[in-house]
Amino acid sequence: ARFEEIKKEVSSYIKKIGYNPAAVAFVPISGWNGDNMLEVSDKMTWFKGWNVERKEGKADGKCLIEALDAILPPSRPTDKALRLPLQ
Repeated sequence: ARFEEIKKEVSSYIKKIGYNPAAVAFVPISGWNGDNMLEVSDKMTWFKGWNVERKEGKADGKCLIEALDAILPPSRPTDKALRLPLQ
């Protein structure tokens, strides 16, 4: 289907720029109708969910908000000096 076609194309692109496609959640949504954004949509019963594999562990879910909640913030070097740009 169209979702799988787009997923394959985007996966090859993100692999080319240095990201691991297995660590990216692909979620079909409809922003127009609000499907699969905050809760699972009954209009997308064909979608069985997303899962990601990363060093920190695995995560899975079915809708966009779950994918956003599963994003891990980057680690910050708290043992180094704080530097801020001034303008």
